[in-house]
Amino acid sequence: MEFSLADIFAARRVIRGLADETPFVPSAILSARTGQDYLLKLENMQPIGAFKLRGALNAVMSLPEGAVGVTCCSTGNHGRGVAYAAAQRGLRAVICMSSLVPQAKVDGIKALGAEVRICGVSQDEAQEESQRLVETEGLVEISPFDDPKVIAGQGTIGLEMMKARPDLDTLLVPLSGGGLAAGVALAAKSIAPEVKVIGISMDRGAAMHLSLAAGHPVEVEEVASLADSLGGGIGLDNRFSFRLCRDLLDDTVLVTEAEIRDAMQTVFFKDRIVAEGASVVGIAATLAGKLPKPEGPIATILTGRNLDMTVFTRIMAGEDIELGDMTLTGKRYDA
Repeated sequence: MEFSLADIFAARRVIRGLADETPFVPSAILSARTGQDYLLKLENMQPIGAFKLRGALNAVMSLPEGAVGVTCCSTGNHGRGVAYAAAQRGLRAVICMSSLVPQAKVDGIKALGAEVRICGVSQDEAQEESQRLVETEGLVEISPFDDPKVIAGQGTIGLEMMKARPDLDTLLVPLSGGGLAAGVALAAKSIAPEVKVIGISMDRGAAMHLSLAAGHPVEVEEVASLADSLGGGIGLDNRFSFRLCRDLLDDTVLVTEAEIRDAMQTVFFKDRIVAEGASVVGIAATLAGKLPKPEGPIATILTGRNLDMTVFTRIMAGEDIELGDMTLTGKRYDA
């Protein structure tokens, strides 16, 4: 299947009024740090607190009449988006998740009326249950990233950023299964081919980064991370997002748990914004000096207002955080 900017414009029409345009604001501290305008796309202001609503709405609203329900595997935000979209259409929704997903995200999905099934300790196990529901109960599976409608829905973020700032030099996009990165890169580069799009992930189980390096989708071990929403594989039979990320991303960069923690603290204490670890990876790479010096305005996407606030407050207080097989030593923010 060939993707084009027209698919993203079509998605914008579908989601209009349900996932409205979000604020695009400057960060004074990051602008000073980079010497360029540094802009934050506040997808944490979506009704579910995350950008995933866009792709989920475009996919669910595009289903034919007669669909009996939907299912998906999710690390939290996509499941909440699918649950929200299904409720808009009066459809049953079953969200399959691993035990690594924070309880706050599980509770948020249940609050929207969806069923939640906890399946093992990996996205692969959650995916197996989702596929079983397709085969045995006739539900329609909505992939978190490897679905043309989902990719096009996420791409509407790129449309909005380029419309607001057509002079953007670099876009830093959180990178997991690649739906967001693929959609944003397609939109941005279709409008301004010279814009650089860099995918950023954590250095613990970065599936798309490792797959791009190998030249094909690879399996990864899923581990606990402050960037829990970036966990999971991309699917060995990936049909869309791998190819788009391979063809459109200019680079990928990895950040550590400590760098993610520092970015979460910076955006909270300096910009007064609550954002999950998975969405601040672009800021983490910036603060850690892992990116080339930008030649013009730079932007990233913040999302995940439905994060685990218990963990968040401990990070802000500078406490130690247990992340599965590792302990992240606490560090108080030094203003």
